[in-house]
Amino acid sequence: MRLGVAPHRLWPARENELDGVLEIARTAEELGFDHLIASSHLLAGAVGVTPDPLVLLSAAAGATTRIGLVTSVLILPLYNPVVVAHQTATLDRLSGGRFTLGVGTGWDTAEFEAAGVPFAGRGRRAGEQLDVVRKLWRDEAEVRLGVRPRTPGGPPVWVGGHSDAALRRALRYGDAWHGSGLDAAGLTEVRGRLAELGEEAGRDPATPLELTMGQMLVPPGFEAVVQPPGRHLLGGADPSAERVREELRRLADAGLTACSLWLPVATEALTDALGWVAEELLSPLSEE
Repeated sequence: MRLGVAPHRLWPARENELDGVLEIARTAEELGFDHLIASSHLLAGAVGVTPDPLVLLSAAAGATTRIGLVTSVLILPLYNPVVVAHQTATLDRLSGGRFTLGVGTGWDTAEFEAAGVPFAGRGRRAGEQLDVVRKLWRDEAEVRLGVRPRTPGGPPVWVGGHSDAALRRALRYGDAWHGSGLDAAGLTEVRGRLAELGEEAGRDPATPLELTMGQMLVPPGFEAVVQPPGRHLLGGADPSAERVREELRRLADAGLTACSLWLPVATEALTDALGWVAEELLSPLSEE
């Protein structure tokens, strides 16, 4: 299983907590993480402050040489698809083909209102936008992008969401499904639903979707500075290294190929928390 990490803590409360993201990105690469993730919110709010994901990942690309760069997720309906196709093709080219476009449909009505974009119908529009983006990447549109991507056919696309509509969108336009917070049983259920919907949609069973997911983790010995919602943290509320490793093994057995970690620890503790993950999770799991 490939492990990724955000280059800042979960839900930073202030802009100055983002000032060290490039140093964290370099540290994550040195420690052996597979990829960096960046989320997408236009407005400050309940989830704190959020940098623009494509700008953040572009800066991280210049500060690193190997580590992957993933939007988790870009709220696609807020954006013009031609602009997204050009920006992401540019990032993929200048990063040496390290970029992955993770997309979702969003949930914050205030962001859509601020951007002047209708909230209703965003799922349908996201599918239409992905179709446009992929055609532009592949040079199959009536116009040619200013820059073609480095990756043949364009970067991988991870499509987020747990509804059947989201799963159908992933099957039609994605290289991977991108979920969040499920245990192995929940992931197995999603894999079954994808198989059923894929058969209905006529997707070639020889090219199954990759299964990817975001998870939240407070490493043992560290304190959470925010309370994540929903399902319990990876490894439970009182995790141990072995408990976290065992849960990751179960997720891998259920088909998960990439896990992206959000760490809700204090910004000043983030580097040490990454070190714990590298020592207790990356190293042992890579040897199995």
